[in-house]
Amino acid sequence: MQPRIFAILTALLLGVLGLGSVAVTDWTPAPAASAALVEQPAGTASGEPGGTAKPAGTQSASATPTGDPAVWTRSTLRNKLMTEMEQTDPGVALADLDKITKAQPYTVRFCHPIAHELGHAAVKRFNADFQKVISYPHETCAAGYLHGAVEEMLAASKTPEEDLLKLCAPKNTGPCIHGVGHGTMFIAKQDVPTARALCNKFPTEQNKIRCSEGLFMQLFGPDEEDEKAKANLPADKIAAEPLYPCPEQPALFQSACYFYAPTFYLSSHDYANHPEVFAEALKWCLNAKAGGGSTDCSRGVGSRTMKYNLDREDWAAQQCATASEGSQRRACAEGLVSYYTVNYTDGGAAARLCAKITNKEIQGYCRSAGGLSATLD
Repeated sequence: MQPRIFAILTALLLGVLGLGSVAVTDWTPAPAASAALVEQPAGTASGEPGGTAKPAGTQSASATPTGDPAVWTRSTLRNKLMTEMEQTDPGVALADLDKITKAQPYTVRFCHPIAHELGHAAVKRFNADFQKVISYPHETCAAGYLHGAVEEMLAASKTPEEDLLKLCAPKNTGPCIHGVGHGTMFIAKQDVPTARALCNKFPTEQNKIRCSEGLFMQLFGPDEEDEKAKANLPADKIAAEPLYPCPEQPALFQSACYFYAPTFYLSSHDYANHPEVFAEALKWCLNAKAGGGSTDCSRGVGSRTMKYNLDREDWAAQQCATASEGSQRRACAEGLVSYYTVNYTDGGAAARLCAKITNKEIQGYCRSAGGLSATLD
């Protein structure tokens, strides 16, 4: 065959094949990729206060049909609720917060500080009309809204030393006095002796203790993104005394100090990304054994373990079981129950928790636990 004829036939054949390819190819455009991924919860190492690791088994996902993210972070939940409160009222925002925390228990890790912020904002919105502010149901997230409202009232007061005794009167409920304790740290600019003197203005020991609970919760786990609210815990003091400043507190204030000290230990050891830290915290509490604070510290570890792992109760109980001493295991179990019943206020909460615990020893301690302050959130 002549080269010229061969070239012509080859060209015709290639043309036919090209037309065939066009005919059988699906030219429908592929769906566009999602423009943005849902923000995932970051660990505390990410720099977001109150952040938490992504729950086990959670995958990146787009927003739900309601427009809410598939996985909440402190910032996304806080922004939603603050906007909701501005557009409606605190009652609507708190009801939504309660609904979300019950449907997705991992959000309990950061619901209390969000509730604090709602309380602060409500006081400003209602021009410091405290009775109006607390007229909305405020038990959600261990009464964090009430705590924040009391903090804001005292921070804005011209005579806080007098007003702290009036805010909760005449009922003087435990959660309200606890909120005053938070507020003393704002007044005192995180100086413990000054805040302690304010708590001592209450006439009864019971209310002094309730106030101290809020004081030390604020010291070891400040909620506000505010430089004036940062924990005043110098590194050199902590190096010399792991449970600083608890051993140097007056007897009446030591229990609350030891109870909340694990909050700082866990956060400073990045508990969100290092779950082994919960068991290690129980060993750390043994530093307080000589001073008699080991039991309160171990209760605090149990309480924080439950708070940060409310969506896996049995795993939390297993951390208590790692303690080398029976007294610590019991105290840790009491802490589990303490937080669980503060978060779930119905009468059957404790029994429901105990039924989920598979370790028989911890389950037994759970069933016999009780008597702790109802304000230890």
